[in-house]
Amino acid sequence: MSLDSMSEIMLPKIEDELKRAVSLTDSEGYGELYNMLAYHLGWIGAGSGAKARGKRIRPLMLLLTTSAAGGDWKAALPAAAAIELIHNFSLIHDDIEDDSPLRRGRQTLWKKWGLAQAINAGDAMFSLAHIAIIRLEETTSKLVAFDATKILHASCLRLTQGQFLDISYEEDGNLSMDAYWPMVEGKTAALLSASTEIGAIVAQSNNQTRKAFKEFGKLLGLAFQTKDDLLGIWGNAALTGKSAASDLTSGKKSLPVLYGLSLKGAFSNRWAEGPIFPDEVSDIARQLEYEGAREYTQNISDDLTRKALLALAEVVPKNDARITLEELADQLLKRQQ
Repeated sequence: MSLDSMSEIMLPKIEDELKRAVSLTDSEGYGELYNMLAYHLGWIGAGSGAKARGKRIRPLMLLLTTSAAGGDWKAALPAAAAIELIHNFSLIHDDIEDDSPLRRGRQTLWKKWGLAQAINAGDAMFSLAHIAIIRLEETTSKLVAFDATKILHASCLRLTQGQFLDISYEEDGNLSMDAYWPMVEGKTAALLSASTEIGAIVAQSNNQTRKAFKEFGKLLGLAFQTKDDLLGIWGNAALTGKSAASDLTSGKKSLPVLYGLSLKGAFSNRWAEGPIFPDEVSDIARQLEYEGAREYTQNISDDLTRKALLALAEVVPKNDARITLEELADQLLKRQQ
């Protein structure tokens, strides 16, 4: 079955499980808190719909992994919802920390409701995720739920560690390219790795299979972030829903930027002079591309994806489930938004 066919089946089930989790906030006196979460998840408000919801990549990856590992993907739905809620908790807080006014072409939560309420809404999303994953006790067993919860907790810590480094690096003028990888392993790869490992846990895979799926998710997460870094400078704002100027004007130490800085050329010289202003972004992005940063970043993303697929091939024979996962990996690599 193709990725499109599987997505058509799985995505509505993911939304149902998410709504089940978020409905816990929809009680008397808390309606506006529910509205904030529902707005962020793309269910209500101006511009709501498929684009506002996002692709639900992480829960899809988790369910597809469970299926590929020989398990029942429906049993993994509570974990899929938990992973997506953690992801969205991080997005709410990232938007505040990055001072981002837009998310998927719509006002961010803090811009619409203010900083204090947005922080609280993110905390609510975090709490709901940990309630959601416990429902694995109903669909699998207490042991599976316990193991999956441990992985989720560890990934949350890694997520915040990665974000800590990302923020810290903005003020570090002597950052090496090696420093990039611990940041993105936490900020992005940790949650994708947790998705695939938890998927294997729900399928009750052996340790070797579980480890291979974990590595697959980690490498795919690194590839995803490097692609995101490329789009953060050269992406089409109409597709990404985010200004392509923001990564350069904010001083973000993305992979293309660190590559450009390592060359100590024209881009590096301008970077050292101080903040980049919006009217300079187009010229500086062209200079960075001329120095090879765009090609370098794309090549790194390609190589990481290749390694991720090799890790997958170690434990899953060439069957429909593996083909579907490979198709999803390919879409992540080639996406333009």
